[in-house]
This record gives sequence, structure tokens and C-alpha cells, in this order.
Amino acid sequence: MPDVQSFDPKVISLLQEKIKLIKTDEGAVYLVGPIKLPVNLFGEIIQFNWYCWLNCNEVTEDFERIVAKLSSANLAEYQQSSVLVHGDFEQADHALIRFHSICHTGDIFGSKRCDCGYQLHQSLKHIADHGSGALFYLANHEGRGIGLFSKALAYILQENGYDTVDANLQLGFVDDSRDYSDAIKVLKALRTKPVTLMTNNPKKLDALSKAGLDVEDRVQLWGDVSEYNEKYLKTKIERSGHFNENEGCCNND
Repeated sequence: MPDVQSFDPKVISLLQEKIKLIKTDEGAVYLVGPIKLPVNLFGEIIQFNWYCWLNCNEVTEDFERIVAKLSSANLAEYQQSSVLVHGDFEQADHALIRFHSICHTGDIFGSKRCDCGYQLHQSLKHIADHGSGALFYLANHEGRGIGLFSKALAYILQENGYDTVDANLQLGFVDDSRDYSDAIKVLKALRTKPVTLMTNNPKKLDALSKAGLDVEDRVQLWGDVSEYNEKYLKTKIERSGHFNENEGCCNND
């Protein structure tokens, strides 16, 4: 472990101004930001503020101690989630949010086997057009929580007739094991007013509701349907319980 005393006091001063401690039942979430992030969105540069968070068992406001641990923690072997915030997210009367589960194949490679890449970019566009909002990028949610390697195995099963639900089940997983508790804690630290959730997934609405958050509306994110993902999208509705394009939410019910 590096000697804490070896850190330049100016470096520690700059960092601790940007670190926020959020206590949890198991330890703490350390939220770092905001960091200015200009994003190229459909050919236009949109300014976002970027935050990243780290879940840790240790609870301390001695942020120098936390920084000292990072070089030996090998965080590059693990995934850390983050959030892109646009506009006056804290005070705006109405704000959009998206809990987006990482999809290595769809978000990065542009795979058409799913609609994840489409949802990612459309969510950012909706937030930019609306003027205020936040996209939470949840890095431990690959394959609805099974991880990238297991997702690759599930894809092999899908290529041999299994749908997305049965592929997960055959590998010993549940259909959807994603947890939103950390993201909800970060959301509460950034905003206390009602939000509009961009999702087709009722489980995300339930998670926010159970956490006592006020969701005033829902925005659907259906689109980019093709021969490559038609079965995948149909399974989402018929087996995973996702809303279809005609179902409303919350105050629209």
C-alpha cells in the first residue's frame, strides 16, 4: 500500500472536494464528481456532468486513506458504475432518468441482437432534448446480471433455439438478477424531487417505488426492431413481463 504521507497535499485537496460519502447498511458508496464530459450525441456536442461510484465495506471520511488503497485494489479487474447528469438535475421540476444495464455487445459493438445500444443513445438524446436528467450506467448488470462470459454462453444456447429466459435458466441463473440499490442511493444523493423513468421494465419501477421514490411518469423506449432482435423483444414482453408499446404508467394509469 502506498504511504499516505507521500501524497501531494494539493492532489488530496483537489480530490476530496469531489468525493461524497453515502453510507449504506453494508458499508459505503463513494461518489466522485461532477466531472465535465462533452458527449458527441448524433453529431452534436452535449455537455454532461459525469459521476462514478465505488462500493466499499469501509466507511470513512478520510478520503486520503481511500485513495491510498486504490493502487493495490486492482479495480481494473472489476466494474464500477457511473451516471451522466445533464442540466439542473437537482432542482429542475421535471427530470428524466434511465437505469441502463451495461451491454458490451450492444453498447460498444453496436450488435443488433438486442435493443440496448438504441436505448442508450435514445435515452441520452431524450435527456438532452428535455434539458435535465441522468443516465445511470450500471456496470455489473451485463446479461441481466449474469456477467459477460455467461452471456456469451447464453448466446450460444440462443443460437440453438433457446430464448433469452430459458438460456439463463439452463445455465443455473434466474431470468433477471439485477439489483438497483446502489444506483437508487446515488439518485437520492443527487435529487429528491420526482422523476420520470425511461424504461419498458416494470421491475425498475417497482425498485424505485419500494425505495420510496416518487416516479411521476414513464417514457417507453421501444424501437430499432429488426429481424435480428424481434424474438428477443417479444420474449421481453411475453416472458419477462415488460410493458408493451401501449401500456402506460403511474399517473397515466
